[in-house]
Amino acid sequence: MVLWAIRILYFLMIMAILLLGFSEGGPFAFQQAERLEQHFAMAVIGCLAVLLLGLSADMLMPRKNLAALAGVFFGLIAGLIIGLALNFVINFFYEIYGITASSNPDLYIARNGIKLLVNLFCCYLAITWVMQTKDDFRFIIPYVEFSKQTKGNCPLLLDTSVIIDGRIADIASTKVITSPMVIPRFILNELQNIADSSDRLRRNRGRRGLDVLNKMQSNPDIDLTIQDITLTGKEAAEPVDHKLVSAAQKLAGKVVTNDYNLNKVASIRGVDVINVNDLANALKSVLLPGEILQVEVVKPGDQSGQGVGYLEDGTMVVIEQGRQYLHSDVEVVVTSVLQTSAGRMIFGKIDTDSD
Repeated sequence: MVLWAIRILYFLMIMAILLLGFSEGGPFAFQQAERLEQHFAMAVIGCLAVLLLGLSADMLMPRKNLAALAGVFFGLIAGLIIGLALNFVINFFYEIYGITASSNPDLYIARNGIKLLVNLFCCYLAITWVMQTKDDFRFIIPYVEFSKQTKGNCPLLLDTSVIIDGRIADIASTKVITSPMVIPRFILNELQNIADSSDRLRRNRGRRGLDVLNKMQSNPDIDLTIQDITLTGKEAAEPVDHKLVSAAQKLAGKVVTNDYNLNKVASIRGVDVINVNDLANALKSVLLPGEILQVEVVKPGDQSGQGVGYLEDGTMVVIEQGRQYLHSDVEVVVTSVLQTSAGRMIFGKIDTDSD
């Protein structure tokens, strides 16, 4: 919206220059009436050329980011400096070719109009370039710094495994995720290839992933987009996991996955990772030795006399001397808690003090 406002303002200023330029005392005004018609068409063509050149240069830029007021201000300063330098070039050109009021009055009078158009053109391009590229470089001046944005609502790029897993849809439905989620086109293509696989299990996994995507897209509370991300030839030839990390670097985003290997690759390349398994483990209830649980013994343990039960969140509880209570609800006193890469395990014993 801000960019379009600047584009409209740029158009109106070009038109204002054209109209005021031919008014009395304007830079394009001529004392001889016969010269007015001759040069009016040239002035119109020149203004339209500057207008189209500026808009085309802006429209062809692939990335469009929301601009800040500081970007407009510093872009304007940069544009004025560049325009001033080009004005010196124009004056030097006039001196080199000996264009004066007596030798070529028409071109000499038009010099002010040319300078104004050049300044306007430079300011416009400088503002749009600063606004659209301020996240890609560090622009430092006293008390002000533009740097690559890595905080705030950075995009979350979803991996194939986390889409097939499906828990991300439930997490997003709780509205705890405020950042936009992005599905790169190559991830969607991989899901489609998995869904078309001849292997039944692999095909079912791919179809589940597509169903999860449809569920997330139909939820108005989830900001999910499928995006084409431009990669270099070398990056495009990489495996899907590496392409996802490259895409996250280009978008200054984070990778969401439950793939341990992808987690390592992304960490090595300096990309932040959100691992759904780590998130699930972090949300499990914290238990301390001495606390009492109500657990059903569902199967015998590996060691003699042990019984095994599970909490509602799936945490395994190993019960000392609990085999004799198989398929019964018992009260268990927590003795220790073990955190492993596979999850959390709780060790306990039967509460003999309970009634």
